Parts: sequence; C-alpha cells; structure tokens
Amino acid sequence: MNKQKTSKSSVKGSIRIISGKHRGRKLPVLMAEGLRPTTDRVKETVFNWLMPYIHESICLDCFAGSGGLGFEALSRGAKNVTLIELNKAAAKQLEQNKTLLKANNITIENTNTLTFLEKCSKKFSIVFIDPPFRKGLIEQTIDFLNNNLLETNALIYIEMESEEEIKAIPGNWQLLKEKKAGQVAYRLYQNN
Repeated sequence: MNKQKTSKSSVKGSIRIISGKHRGRKLPVLMAEGLRPTTDRVKETVFNWLMPYIHESICLDCFAGSGGLGFEALSRGAKNVTLIELNKAAAKQLEQNKTLLKANNITIENTNTLTFLEKCSKKFSIVFIDPPFRKGLIEQTIDFLNNNLLETNALIYIEMESEEEIKAIPGNWQLLKEKKAGQVAYRLYQNN
C-alpha cells in the first residue's frame, strides 16, 4: 500500500499482527493521505490462502504503506521480506517498526516501486500488490514482475478497488482465489 506524496502525516493509528511469532502485537501506523491498511478481516483471509506457502518464502510488498502485509508475512515465517514505500515518513515508521520487532530479515526501500522493480534482479516467491487506488499502478507493476522477478509457482496477491478491472493479466498467471469486501476486491494468482 504505497501511498504517494502527502503533505499531512502523523502517527495516529496502529495495525495488529494476527498470527505467528508476533501474534497480537500492535505496531504504530502513519496516517497519511491515501494510506489504507488492509483490514484484519481481509488480512486473515489472505493469509489463510497463503498458509501452505508462507514459511521460508521470499516476500515483496510493492506498496507497503503501513507494512501490515509484510509484517504479517514475517510473523508467519517468511524467510525474507522487502517493503517498498515511497512516502518518506511512512518508510521511516516502517523502519521504526522493524526495530521494534528486532526483524533483521526485513528490508525497507524508500523509493518508487516501479523504479525499484526496474532495477531489481532478485526473485520473489510471494508478492503483495496493494497500490494507491485510481493511480493505474497495477498493470505497470505486473509488467515489471513478470519480467523475470517471480520464482516458478510464485504467488501474487492483488488488492484493488472493487470496480477496477485489470486489463492485462499475464497468460502464465492462474487465478487461485478471489473475494470482495465492501469497496475492495482481492485476488491471489500463481505464476505457472
């Protein structure tokens, strides 16, 4: 949930880690324009879907925002998690939360997601794509990921506004699960 530039931001809220090593832990969240932490209900469903795959996975959270998805993956046994966040203050909060959890296997990149992906040579087994709404970032992110950044059978989670349609899903991606919750649609694909 990368939230592009914002003028007003302060730490007001928190996210809760649902399960795993850091179960029940609350982490401060920067409340910034465009920041939409994934709800606990949606997060629980997504991680139920991912349960057989999360242990020892290499995860990428393309638009980290609050870090809710990345920190949950870490808590549930991901081997390594990379969080990309453009907003400087939000990235700083992610660093502070990383320190709170003593999480040496999290990397936080304060940069533009598309710039990061363009230069990246690492492969990922689980990728979270939850960009700011109505910015047209999903298709561009998919294009970069599908250009040799995904392990075979990698899982790709996409969260978007329910009325949005993804115009071009790669032919090698299979839709495994999908749901809607209010104004949010979320899907899980597998790279075959």
